[in-house]
Amino acid sequence: MRRKHTIPTYLAFGWLAVSAFLAVFGSFLPVDSYQTIHGDFIDSPPFTSGHWFGVDSNGYDIFSGIVNGARLSIFVALVSVGIGGLIGSVLGITAAYYRGKFDTVVSTGFNVVLSVPNLVLALALVAVLATNVDINEAVPTWRRLTTLVISLTVVIIPILGRIARAATLAWSGREFVVAARSMGMRDRHIIVRHIVPNVLPALIAVGFLAVGVVIIAEASLSLLGVGIPDGASWGGMIARGRNDLEYNPHALYFPIIVLALTVISTNHIGDVLRGGLDRREGRL
Repeated sequence: MRRKHTIPTYLAFGWLAVSAFLAVFGSFLPVDSYQTIHGDFIDSPPFTSGHWFGVDSNGYDIFSGIVNGARLSIFVALVSVGIGGLIGSVLGITAAYYRGKFDTVVSTGFNVVLSVPNLVLALALVAVLATNVDINEAVPTWRRLTTLVISLTVVIIPILGRIARAATLAWSGREFVVAARSMGMRDRHIIVRHIVPNVLPALIAVGFLAVGVVIIAEASLSLLGVGIPDGASWGGMIARGRNDLEYNPHALYFPIIVLALTVISTNHIGDVLRGGLDRREGRL
């Protein structure tokens, strides 16, 4: 009997669908640019005519910022998790399948990176790679964005790499893998046909959780002044509106609510997928 999803799960999928729509098609919606200054509506409250979420103290429309911020926030999260998951899974699966010295080196590398707090590691990488020698010269946005993606990718590699390694250790001892090996099937074919399809569900489940981690990390780095500048992401909007908390709190609340709902949704879906995976493995 097929297990039905709960209402929170449908809500989580729905919110992520809306976020993905804004990220992909947000630029085609009939909203002003997030950099357009509305001088006559500065500090306007929510539901002001033409400004659903109000206007901040700089004159920027908050709804336009959220629509645009979805693009960069989700882009950074998906690219970082995608590249980090690919590299980490290749290293983890290969190390767990072949064992030996390579496994020792890879496991040690994962443990070393994981021993450093994620935010501290990302902050250090961004501070080093996205800094000009001349402090008076601004760092280009593309360079800061690229550095941010690389930094968060480095953070994700050991997280998903250890998941891939643990799952491979569990599956590589199963009867069908032993049988394939005894029949003379090449290791490469065993990994592609038998290991990867069974490891992939665990990586996808944890990948949703990792997306939430990256979104929070990007927002945290923006608050520290080394993230995406000019309010171009949800984290950048929070950083820009942090000084408006007393007199213009909606400039801070709306991006926080949107970011929180996105992270909660990714975490919930990750938990649901993980629960389904546990039930699947229990039947095997």
